[in-house]
Parts: sequence; C-alpha cells; structure tokens
Amino acid sequence: MCISYKMAGKIVICRERCKGCGLCVVVCPKKCITISKHSNRSGFFPVEFSGSECTGCAACGVICPDVVIEVYRDGAGAVERGEQNKARLAEEKL
Repeated sequence: MCISYKMAGKIVICRERCKGCGLCVVVCPKKCITISKHSNRSGFFPVEFSGSECTGCAACGVICPDVVIEVYRDGAGAVERGEQNKARLAEEKL
C-alpha cells in the first residue's frame, strides 16, 4: 500500500516495498521522515512522513535505493499526474 501526504508538493511512500534503510531520514533537511514503529508485510520497518515542514526538495526520492518514495510539487497538475502514475503502476502489478 502506498500512502501519500500533501504539503508544498506531495510525497508518496510505498510502505510495502520499503526496507527501512533510513537513508531518506538522514538526508531530509526538515527531518520530516521517520522510521515507522510498525512493520510491513515483509517484516521491515518502513519510513513514514512525520511532519508538515516538507519543502518538496526530493532529496528523499533521489537517495532511495528501492525507489519507494516519489515527490511531486504543486503546480500545473503535477500532483494529479502523480496520482495517475500511481494508479497506472497499480494496474501494471495486476
């Protein structure tokens, strides 16, 4: 299950694919991402959005080795495209 959060843009974290490596936690300049206390189906403790100060810098998405974090900035339909991409990826998995 991918969870999305709204702020200066939009962050989408796919909890089920996240291995909880913590790289995104380290690079987040606003400390908006933390390791969850609840494991996913694979037994990993995924990351979760934990603040509202996110600037949409995308450092977390760039450093994620498993590409489980997507960042979309507001403006000209960017957030809507993110939702469409998420839906398309979900359909492809079926």
